[in-house]
Amino acid sequence: MTYKIGPKGQVVIAKKIRDKLGIGPGWEVVQLLVEDHVELYFVPPVHRRSLKGMLAPYIKRQPETDDWTALREQARKAISQEKENR
Repeated sequence: MTYKIGPKGQVVIAKKIRDKLGIGPGWEVVQLLVEDHVELYFVPPVHRRSLKGMLAPYIKRQPETDDWTALREQARKAISQEKENR
């Protein structure tokens, strides 16, 4: 793939490459001059998406109560029982 440098010195990153690397608008590019060539490193923008639900596939069960004090006590008892069974 060969591209020409635009009048403002801009270079186009080929769509195939952008898609393969997942690069999109808003990403930053770090340019390094290494001997006789330039290396580009792409840095994604800070995301604004919610992480809610991200761990849902890994959660095996839901707590029976919303009482955090009771949940902490249940966890302490479970840990204590595990230590006794060792």
